[in-house]
Amino acid sequence: MDSMIVGSFPRPSSLITSGGNDWKSDRVKKVCFPIKLSRFGAWNSLDRCLLVRSQHHLLKPPIKGFEERTTFNKRHNRKFLVNAASGQSLESEPGAYKPKSVWDSFKNASDAFYRFSRPHTVIGTVLSIVSVSLLAVEKLSDISPLFFTGVLEAVVAALFMNIYIVGLNQLSDIDIDKVNKPYLPLASGEYSVGTGVMIVTSFSILSFWLGWIVGSWPLFWALFISFLLGTAYSINLPLLRWKRFAVVAAMCILAVRAVIVQLAFFLHIQTHVYKRPVVFSRPLIFATAFMSFFSVVIALFKDIPDIDGDKIYGIRSFSVRLGQQRVFWICISLLEMAYTVALLVGVASSSLWSKLLTVVGHTILASVLWNRAKSVDLKSKDAITSFYMFIWKLFYVEYLLIPLVR
Repeated sequence: MDSMIVGSFPRPSSLITSGGNDWKSDRVKKVCFPIKLSRFGAWNSLDRCLLVRSQHHLLKPPIKGFEERTTFNKRHNRKFLVNAASGQSLESEPGAYKPKSVWDSFKNASDAFYRFSRPHTVIGTVLSIVSVSLLAVEKLSDISPLFFTGVLEAVVAALFMNIYIVGLNQLSDIDIDKVNKPYLPLASGEYSVGTGVMIVTSFSILSFWLGWIVGSWPLFWALFISFLLGTAYSINLPLLRWKRFAVVAAMCILAVRAVIVQLAFFLHIQTHVYKRPVVFSRPLIFATAFMSFFSVVIALFKDIPDIDGDKIYGIRSFSVRLGQQRVFWICISLLEMAYTVALLVGVASSSLWSKLLTVVGHTILASVLWNRAKSVDLKSKDAITSFYMFIWKLFYVEYLLIPLVR
């Protein structure tokens, strides 16, 4: 409704006919002229209502019907004033204003943070720490509340640092992500730069705080080295932003995923939780070697879908320099080599059940990888991205097999 008439006054002619004077007629014409209301603010609506109500007191209706209509108008204007004071649009239809519920706001905020945290890296961090921690278990009695407490401390501190690293990378790559990953909160505008800075700062502080109060030096050094490498990898400062250099970028990821995660979190359980001397067991050496292959593959493959934005902003990744197809098959070859090494380790195992599970498990994974790789359309960014997430699933499965190696 574009306009409405406030009041239900009779026409001026009716007043004159009923005996009103000419001056009253003139006055009624001025007072009772329809007032057009449109989309004004609450204060304008309130002023107009007060004006109309004050004009009612100046008039003395000569007939009973007019008084009844005036009584109705007073009730109507009282409701009108409430709506105007609340700031609601006067012509709003019932149900037109639907404020966002708290639940909807919570879901939207959770979804944005979920994407900001890069969940595939979060899952990888949790599984890797739990898997490596199990390598320190020597007997069934080692699975105790003390063990679970130590694992929980490591997982939470590492997750905080993980969110700092992936968040800093997004802050440094907003323009690139608008091309490569427009669904991320900073690239899409869901998060402001200030919000991103607040999140990464808070989580880095929380990570170091937890690492410090736990009192485990392997854990603290794992967090500190990850912080240094993650910062140098992403931040755009002189001599830093190592992601611009393909070899250095790959070495950063390898150092964190293959070396620090395996050694530091194993030593956290071995020396801090169980108070045992430092040892480098066969499963630990296997895990470090195998994940070195896998980390290089992740470092190379993650740039294959992002080649467009990297070209525009001068990121000289291997995919930019060598081409997507060549890097794709290098990654597949490295993973197949890693599975071959795992088969040999399984065959050499002295434990029958370990030998069986290791050989069969890695044979299945190698076959699935090869068959899936042959069907990938390398001209489709969506197909490449989907295969990249498939590689992360292989990464998760491998950490389920590592504790079985003996």
